[in-house]
Amino acid sequence: MAIKKVSVVSTGTVTIHPEHVQASGKPLYWWVMTSRRWTVPRPINVYVIEHDNGLVLFDTGQDRSSVTDPRYFPGGPVGLFYKRLARFEIDADQTLTAQLAARGLDIADVRTAIISHLHQDHIGGLRELAHAEIMVSAQEWATLHEARPELRGLLRDHIDLPGLRLRHPGFRPVPGIAPFTEGHDLFGDGSLVLVPTPGHTPGSVSLLVRRPGRDPLLMVGDLTYDDHLLREGHLAGVGEQNELRASTALVNEFRRRNPGLRILAAHDPGAAAALAAAEGIGESAAYASR
Repeated sequence: MAIKKVSVVSTGTVTIHPEHVQASGKPLYWWVMTSRRWTVPRPINVYVIEHDNGLVLFDTGQDRSSVTDPRYFPGGPVGLFYKRLARFEIDADQTLTAQLAARGLDIADVRTAIISHLHQDHIGGLRELAHAEIMVSAQEWATLHEARPELRGLLRDHIDLPGLRLRHPGFRPVPGIAPFTEGHDLFGDGSLVLVPTPGHTPGSVSLLVRRPGRDPLLMVGDLTYDDHLLREGHLAGVGEQNELRASTALVNEFRRRNPGLRILAAHDPGAAAALAAAEGIGESAAYASR
């Protein structure tokens, strides 16, 4: 079997506003700067796939230096926006390297890290992955080099790193992924297929994981923050709403055609339980550490 195991590690927690989780109709900059409500802490998930062709990560979490280095974020009004957008808690043992080690895995064995999109809490492990191929959609990478990327949540100094082994997926028709019209078969065996799910960012991607005799998994990054909201067609509060609506409809139609599909989002508190159910293990065993 190509995939031996799928698990999840968490590089800390993030607290966000309810308007972030579910669109309120208010302009983003307005609710970020005025909302006084915060959610309970949510995980910053990195999904770990042990494949015959090497260790694969979906996203790389948050960099601990974001909470220890006062120079990590921009200063001035932009820095204030970042402070109002999210609050992070990351312990010393919650780096990507430490979390993989807690699972009995060596970060040196990571072959490929797929980045769902380039926001800070998905690219935090890049400095620990200089040896690995980093897969980002070409459309997403292009946005990094547009004017003032930090205003769109892209911190170029922490992303466009010297020596980064960057690779862009080539999207084309792939069997068995309808209603998605194109995908990227990572190893050519149909087990790991990237599909475009724009909306949260223009180049956001999701990862379909298929194994014989097991429920399929779809890792969706920040397309949603709670699968039950996605299932009901509710949109997240950050992103381009028409694209979010179209990607949400595609995922829900794929769910309809594939009973048993498990949706795994980056910050869904129910994701570990969903993965545990798919793996036939207890929820506490789904994480490297709690």
